Formats: sequence, structure tokens, C-alpha cells
Amino acid sequence: MNKMHNVKNVFFKENIMMLQIDGKEYAIDISQVSKRLTTASLAQKQNYCVSPSGYGIHWPDVDEDLSIDGLYKAANT
Repeated sequence: MNKMHNVKNVFFKENIMMLQIDGKEYAIDISQVSKRLTTASLAQKQNYCVSPSGYGIHWPDVDEDLSIDGLYKAANT
């Protein structure tokens, strides 16, 4: 299976999600993309898994899924 995106280094600084996608770094205000992540604890935010295809990120503790393409759009607005 080919990966859509290579996702690395997902971490949070308050309500800013920092991540590296396809070798580029992004800072995304999570209040713009997810109410669930905005209200989640740091431990809940840190418990995530990237889909094997690189399509998205899942946070099981808050039942949230975000697509990488959607995060690209949020980072560039």
C-alpha cells in the first residue's frame, strides 16, 4: 500500500498542534479544526495514531479523526 502522506512529530503547545507532514512543518490552531481536541486533556491529545495509509490521524480517547488534507487546508488559511 502506498502512503498518501508521511506524518511525523505530532505534538501540542496549548491549543496549537505542531506536526510534520511530508517533510514540512505546520502549526495548526486546533480550535479551528476540532472542538473535541480543543477541550481534550494533554494526555488525550498525545494519544493518537496515524492511519497506515497516511490519510489521517485518530485520537481514540476523544473519538476524533482528522484528515491530513483537511489539516493542510487549516494550516494554509
